[in-house]
Amino acid sequence: MEALTLTTPALLFSAISLIMLAYTNRFLAYAAVIRNLHAKYKESGDTTTLRQIQNLKSRLYLTKWMQIFGITSLFLCVMTMLLIYINYNSIAVWVFGGGLFLLLLSLGFLIKEIQISTRALQYHISDIEEDLKGRK
Repeated sequence: MEALTLTTPALLFSAISLIMLAYTNRFLAYAAVIRNLHAKYKESGDTTTLRQIQNLKSRLYLTKWMQIFGITSLFLCVMTMLLIYINYNSIAVWVFGGGLFLLLLSLGFLIKEIQISTRALQYHISDIEEDLKGRK
């Protein structure tokens, strides 16, 4: 195995930063949709709106853990660079491995969240298809 240098965690540092930006954008979009649905539910009490809110609740939960694991991965990445800088290379390898593992967990939660998002959109499509069939 090659020695771990500052370059490796530095490359991952930028990738994690971009992932965190994408996660934050997802979170902000969910917050806006939840606020709108909340107002709509208060007005109508519609069960469809309630199902959408519940779906978003589970997606928000996953996004929270995606962000937590991503941020912790970024933290360990920075810690790895510090450990390399002060010549604690053997510890740096383990810390970097922990950061990679947490990044994998974060990406795994992203996959699950995408599956839930897709399922929610399929419900909307099926509603539209049923309306179209009813009009024929």
